Amino acid sequence: MFKQASKGARLVALVVVAAMLAGCLPRSGPTRGQIFAGSVQRQGDAFVVEVNSRVTRATSVTEALGFPSEFTHAGLTNADIIQPGDTIALTVYENVEDGLLAGQAGNATIQEIQVDGTGNIFVPYAGRIRAAGNTPDQLREILTRNLDEQTPDPQVIVRREAGDGSTVSVAGAIGSQGVFPIERPNRTLSGMLAVAGGVTGDPDISRVTLLRGPQRGTIWFKDLYENPELDIALRAGDRILVEEDSRSFTSLGATGQQTRVNFESQTISAIEAIATVGGLNSNLADPTGVFVLRNEPETIARNVLGRSDLTGTQRMIYVLDLTAPTGMFEARDFVIRDGDTILVTEAPFAQWSKVLGVVTGTLSTAGAITNLANAN
Repeated sequence: MFKQASKGARLVALVVVAAMLAGCLPRSGPTRGQIFAGSVQRQGDAFVVEVNSRVTRATSVTEALGFPSEFTHAGLTNADIIQPGDTIALTVYENVEDGLLAGQAGNATIQEIQVDGTGNIFVPYAGRIRAAGNTPDQLREILTRNLDEQTPDPQVIVRREAGDGSTVSVAGAIGSQGVFPIERPNRTLSGMLAVAGGVTGDPDISRVTLLRGPQRGTIWFKDLYENPELDIALRAGDRILVEEDSRSFTSLGATGQQTRVNFESQTISAIEAIATVGGLNSNLADPTGVFVLRNEPETIARNVLGRSDLTGTQRMIYVLDLTAPTGMFEARDFVIRDGDTILVTEAPFAQWSKVLGVVTGTLSTAGAITNLANAN
């Protein structure tokens, strides 16, 4: 009798200890109640806001990309215009056997001359000539007139090879980084990117930035082919940078994965973000406690909270209840932004399940030990 009572007392003691340890059991993050307890409304440091259609509209802000009007309104340059740094290939035919340039070896001569920094070239018997700003045909006429005074009826052919005076640099996630001359086939942004080997990253989320002097503009690579007005004309000295999207969000709590996730599209909603990390953990997640943590700019924070007394960036915690009548729609429409943290809290029953697991495991262990003792 005494032995049975002793065994029962030990089991009761084990249950009491397990219950006392329940509050110390590990979990994947704070509970729903703990997050609400840290709100500004309860003397905390973050505004906790339940997401509805008004909040969704106020926070649906995406980064504005595009080119300034100076880029989009600039016309195509004449790719034949000679620039300083270009190379000029000259072929001169003389209508005499012993010409000034050809000599006795033949009746034609070919010379390659680089246009100097001031835009001039020097041609024997024609003198110093202004080449920059002229087309090859215009330069041909000038040379013909000058040489005609020295040799009868000269015939001149001028070919321009673009040099460092009319080039564009291309760098980043591109097939072939380098400096490329502006020529007729690549006078536009799309043509230059094609010459450089095309983007090497995901075209849906690659960005193209063009810098021209103090001005700059950035677009999505995909938009370049969907909006013809973005296929802007290039200018000498332009710099093009192609980058893969670096935006990301962090997933924590009772989800399929706790990790940092890169954006896979230009925009991503809360429901898409949750799906990306494997959805909610059905054994742990509280569908009424999906939180999005964000540092919100002053203007947006004022619109969300309907207050005009806020100054500076505000810590915001948006609450999504997926069990509400419109909860899934709100999560579908709520836009995730760069740097967001998505936290899915554990359901209350999950902690009790852990307690029961501890108690059951403890009892099983105690029973095994008792049986072993009795066997001895």
